[in-house]
Amino acid sequence: MNTDWNLLIEYLPFLIPLILLQIGLVIFSAIHVIRHPHYRFGNQVMWLLIVLLLQFIGPLIYFVFGRGDGDGRTN
Repeated sequence: MNTDWNLLIEYLPFLIPLILLQIGLVIFSAIHVIRHPHYRFGNQVMWLLIVLLLQFIGPLIYFVFGRGDGDGRTN
């Protein structure tokens, strides 16, 4: 059991930036979903669930397939 903690401590310098990147990507993606109401497929609730529940791949799926054209403003 002691070796498991040692292994975790050994990989911690690699894991912390990944965790911070994941949190930042999820926050950025969720804000984008909320502020921009135009989507290629689906609706806002569906994209929020995808972004929040699918870890790294959810925000990437949103920016590749879900984000619609335009900035969401009406002129």
